[in-house]
Amino acid sequence: MSADLDQRDWQGLWGPDFDQEDDATYGDTGHELRSSDFDPDAPLRPINWNLLSADEALAEWMDLDAWVDWLRKTFGLSPAVVPPLWHRHDELVWELSALHTHWLSAYDPDSSPSSPIAWHRDFAEARHRLREWVSTAGCRLDRDRPTRQTTWPGEAPAETGTEVEITDRRADFVRFVNDDITARRLVEERARALSSPHHSPRVQRPSTGYGSRTEPHDL
Repeated sequence: MSADLDQRDWQGLWGPDFDQEDDATYGDTGHELRSSDFDPDAPLRPINWNLLSADEALAEWMDLDAWVDWLRKTFGLSPAVVPPLWHRHDELVWELSALHTHWLSAYDPDSSPSSPIAWHRDFAEARHRLREWVSTAGCRLDRDRPTRQTTWPGEAPAETGTEVEITDRRADFVRFVNDDITARRLVEERARALSSPHHSPRVQRPSTGYGSRTEPHDL
């Protein structure tokens, strides 16, 4: 992603006074947003949202949000492909995140000249998957509801989320990221407490490393 695109979109989120070169504080997270969080020279790597620290997740959310906004406007994508509250649907986040990393790799100056056409081919396939997931979830331009979960035999019934009206997409994104970062910081604080020499060891349930990124594992 170009530095100009990043700067423009970050200013859109933070307001006209935001300067990428200056420090800023993200919402209620207390995280100082620095230009180093968005290092264009950092090596590309697959993004595993389940394993990101709070600081890493904040940088990735900002970068992905800016790119998805560019993507939908550049290709005229309808809400049937990328709905306003895509960030609240794990299946859409993982798909768009993978597509973003693929795009960065394809348009890297050191990539093969044919890499962009490969990305466009994969983008066409991704749009079909996005449409299917959006349709299944029931996302719309002005309304959204949580992705339905199937309860397997022996499991507690899954909570059924209610449909909500979308009045301010960007404000919802800020609230969502604040919640996500807060949850990740809670996990990190618990981990630090458990590793403290003053902590009494106890038997813990091993974590698989998988699961919802907004629900901390038991520690």
